[in-house]
Amino acid sequence: MAVSTPEDFDVLKSKGNACFNECLYSQALSFYSDALKLKNDPIILCNRALVHLKCENFGSALSDSSAAIALNPQNTKAYYRRGMAYFALTKFTLAGRDFKKSILLSPTNHAARSRFEECKKNIKRLKFEAAISNVNIRASERLNIDDFFVGESYDGPCLDHDGKITESFIESMVVHFKNGKQIHKRFVAQILLRVKKIFEELPNICEVSIPNGSTFTICGDIHGQFFDLCNIFEINGKPTHDNTYLFNGDFVDRGSFSCEVILTLFAYKCLLPKHFHLLRGNHETNAMNALYGFQGELTQKYGKSFTSIFDEVFCTLPLGCVLSEQIFIMHGGLFSDSEITIQRLNAMDRFKEPSDNGVFSEILWSDPCDSCGKFPNKRGVGIAFGPDITKNFLNKNGLKLVIRSHEVKDQVSIFHIIAILCHRSFHEYFLGLRNSARQQFDHSFQCTKLL
Repeated sequence: MAVSTPEDFDVLKSKGNACFNECLYSQALSFYSDALKLKNDPIILCNRALVHLKCENFGSALSDSSAAIALNPQNTKAYYRRGMAYFALTKFTLAGRDFKKSILLSPTNHAARSRFEECKKNIKRLKFEAAISNVNIRASERLNIDDFFVGESYDGPCLDHDGKITESFIESMVVHFKNGKQIHKRFVAQILLRVKKIFEELPNICEVSIPNGSTFTICGDIHGQFFDLCNIFEINGKPTHDNTYLFNGDFVDRGSFSCEVILTLFAYKCLLPKHFHLLRGNHETNAMNALYGFQGELTQKYGKSFTSIFDEVFCTLPLGCVLSEQIFIMHGGLFSDSEITIQRLNAMDRFKEPSDNGVFSEILWSDPCDSCGKFPNKRGVGIAFGPDITKNFLNKNGLKLVIRSHEVKDQVSIFHIIAILCHRSFHEYFLGLRNSARQQFDHSFQCTKLL
């Protein structure tokens, strides 16, 4: 048997670092894990924690950063990365403690100082929201369209006072976005108010059918990639009554054009409310938007006042869809409660931020695994569920297939005995994928394309 040497450890570390720099995160995890088998090193643990953060494996990031701190209590990066994991899990008090410790160890750590201030603001916000919870005055109720004056210098598309969205408005808006311009705040507000009313009338789990002569295309995570969204419509056709789309959550964050993506999607929902479907993902939440960029982008492009309105609209998004009484579509995964039915899902209150555990968080966060049973999820939220859990859910609800997004599986993977299809749209998310993942069905419910 070959004896490992320090050089073997250094080679694995270097390969892990190289993969991380190329955004090959699954490979980086593998190299770092192999290196840790040779030496329990706090630097490698801290590096692996960072990869887990990139992959949204917040539970694993907590474990690795805590182990790094145990080996080296002066490791400022480990405190920062554990703080980031706590922040993503909305545990702002614990996150604040770690950011404060990171600042004490490295006073010039401006990122930690900024996150520490965000923690204080979030703690204050949560206390304020709890104090006024009975008042129930929403941001949308305070929004007055007439407060936004459109000046003569504005050269973009316009909406009438009633806010009715037309195909020509959307086409002009998309061109405006492609030219690097923003639409006026007045029209952003009108889109938000109109789409909010549409979402509020929908159940938690929508029942959708495919009309004769129509196709139905399901798209995974877009994550702020506006030009990818345009590419999907150019290749697959624009949304129409006969060319129906469902976008399965995670519209925003990470990419640089989340505002353009979400406004385009919301506008199409207003134009084709029964033929264009949007479901909530784990990134349509306040905590993720604060951590992964949408709030910052939104503040820069349209002002901080819009963040609370987007929060409110995201809380109206449906959580799932049953397609032609056969396929269950949701962003995340299945549930720790084996007795969950579609009826119980529809009885749940979705008009709020998801909790840390339970059905609401699981439908946004859970992931499938190869082993039978239910296990803690590496993300720190939701569960990992096996093929037996999938089979039980399908049988209990009279369904044939589950389609979900939420993670990379080498572009498109079918697993759990063809019971779950996992797909992505964001073409450079993690693995540098060039082809958007889309599943398309025709009216006879035959799969016509797997792109």
